[in-house]
Amino acid sequence: MTDPRLLAVADLHVRYPDNRAIAEDLRPAHDGDWLIVAGDVAEQVDDVVRTLGLLRERFARVIWVPGNHELWTRTKDPVSLRGVARYDRLVAQCREIGVDTPEDAFPVWTGAGGPVVVAPLFGLFDYTFLPDGTSTPAEGLAAAYAAGVVCTDEHLLFPDPYPDRAAWCAARVAESRRRLDALDPALPTVLVNHWPLTRFPTRVLRHPEFALWCGTTATADWHVRYRATAVVYGHLHIPRVTVEDGVRFVEASLGYPREWRARAERGRSAPLPRQILPAPEPEPLRDPGTTTRRPPTAPVR
Repeated sequence: MTDPRLLAVADLHVRYPDNRAIAEDLRPAHDGDWLIVAGDVAEQVDDVVRTLGLLRERFARVIWVPGNHELWTRTKDPVSLRGVARYDRLVAQCREIGVDTPEDAFPVWTGAGGPVVVAPLFGLFDYTFLPDGTSTPAEGLAAAYAAGVVCTDEHLLFPDPYPDRAAWCAARVAESRRRLDALDPALPTVLVNHWPLTRFPTRVLRHPEFALWCGTTATADWHVRYRATAVVYGHLHIPRVTVEDGVRFVEASLGYPREWRARAERGRSAPLPRQILPAPEPEPLRDPGTTTRRPPTAPVR
């Protein structure tokens, strides 16, 4: 039997039957394996809790952060809560099944590669990942609408009781910084957030305007400031490993069936769940799932 590992997955989207089957087949190789679930499990609260509960029965620890889809309020969802109230309901139900959330004490991984604080975060987005040629969120949004690239968050992710999503994002960033600043400075971290913590991963988006809904510039230096050995995220549905400032950024998403099937047909499937610790051997450059950042601001193609 292998040694325990810290593993990660994101964007399971179990509303799709084929994705649900993949989620139900996720199993540890060791009784001590931990699993990070970096958001977008499902859109209905019951589906989120059912899936996380199944995973918690199998893995020694499950650590969840919300994605935008968990925060959507659809008319067909029996849970009609919006904004913070919806998030609070998800946190409460996760606690009932023994799943860690961004509101709980950060666990410390003591297996191979540790000790490391695993810090689940909930950071949202504030429209500061601006499209080229724009200088304000208002200009960026205007450009996105003109291009016909508008995230469903604009219609289904409500910020109640905050006046807008940017204000909710600012509050979440402040709370995360407060908790991260209080950590033992001798301990490294694994930072977990559904949205990428830096703008860099969004440079490969087919529609660059979509970056507006992909994070906030307020977290751009957190991987350095908080001594990250790895950063785990999802949201982009572009599973790969990049390196920024010597830190591994692991996009751990499954994505929609049409996406993962297309990757499989091209021989570009990334293994799920992704291993975070102990850090795996560097993937060979021929592996399309791995890209090393060369000059600090150069886009990855």
